[in-house]
Amino acid sequence: MKDLIRQLLAELGENPAREGLIDTPKRVEKALRFLTSGYTADVDSVLNNALFTVDYNEMVIVKDIDFYSLCEHHLLPFFGKCHIAYIPRGKVIGLSKIPRLVEVFARRLQIQERMTNQIAETITAKIDPLGVAVVIEATHLCMAMRGVEKQNSFAITSAMLGGFRTDARTRMEFLELIRVPFPVAHRLPHGRDDRDPVSAG
Repeated sequence: MKDLIRQLLAELGENPAREGLIDTPKRVEKALRFLTSGYTADVDSVLNNALFTVDYNEMVIVKDIDFYSLCEHHLLPFFGKCHIAYIPRGKVIGLSKIPRLVEVFARRLQIQERMTNQIAETITAKIDPLGVAVVIEATHLCMAMRGVEKQNSFAITSAMLGGFRTDARTRMEFLELIRVPFPVAHRLPHGRDDRDPVSAG
């Protein structure tokens, strides 16, 4: 890969041997390996048996999950936030595993639409919930830096499965809840706050 990057630099009109670019091929390779590490990630290993049987069938939401990905059309970044909800049918996923699941699919060459569906379909396959909803909001540098050069535009995609697709009230409840800002913790004396210790962790 380093040889290819040196060739690319030369094709762009640069001198790969100049001081500032000598280590660039090594750095780019390392960065690309990290940014595409989702190809070698195993979903089952990521979830790491963090699937729990519970008697709970109300909506579970994890919102504002930051992600960074690479557009497969131009290899330019797109990034933003992912919001995920599901209604358990006897099983839940450990909350910390949901952002890691997002990373698995974000760290690949992607299009936003596919990534949205992959997250929703994986949750469905792993815990067979009553419904899954995924909404992704992202800024695409292939639009902001080139082409139409619209710096303030962003794309929203959604995947609604099960009850979120068939029940309009459930769908609207989810969409309203992800718009509600999470409150800053109310500080108590001695630096404590009133959040649940698990949620605050």
